[in-house]
Amino acid sequence: MPTRRAVAWLVGAVLALQPLAVLASSLDRFAQFLSTTQSAKGEFEQKVVDQGGRIVQQSRGTLAFKRPGKFRWTYVKPYAQIIVGDGTRVWIYDEDLRQVTVRRVDQALTSTPAALLAGNNEAMRAFRISDEGEKDGLEWLEAVPRDKEGGFERVRMGFGSGGLEAMEFYDSFGQITLLRFTSLARNPGLDPSTFRFSPPKGADIVGE
Repeated sequence: MPTRRAVAWLVGAVLALQPLAVLASSLDRFAQFLSTTQSAKGEFEQKVVDQGGRIVQQSRGTLAFKRPGKFRWTYVKPYAQIIVGDGTRVWIYDEDLRQVTVRRVDQALTSTPAALLAGNNEAMRAFRISDEGEKDGLEWLEAVPRDKEGGFERVRMGFGSGGLEAMEFYDSFGQITLLRFTSLARNPGLDPSTFRFSPPKGADIVGE
């Protein structure tokens, strides 16, 4: 699965940012993270690092989500891409290609980081979750999917004083996708149109 799309599946659930006690474990922070945030918006930076430690891709953009299952993930550099979950389907629009890919949200999110972050019982059973301790000023949690079809082998989530601050995805090709979140607002008011998507006229549509 292409890196951007793998990351997109996680966005649908929650990137919520409740400040947490400095001494709390990553598992405690994750539990509070799931229970205290219904919506959020902010910015992100993303890097992809190859097996040799070289940065092979850098991008940045904005994000917004609202439970249950609504999100908008917009890449603005180096090229434009919009990923929208409207609660029923996930739409991915590649502006340069004029192509829209659409999938049912249950297919897009099953056994993926988005399902993990959504925090429902079925999702939690789909992962083996462990506390990885402190590193670089953050408390880290690791989640390993029991089903290897989700496009990654494991994901790590880093929690700091601002809540969820970082995520790392490790794929089967040895690449690591690093995400850092900034300017995050917790439980903001979000216009319903944020989570609607209409394919542009003339765009190719692939999927359901």
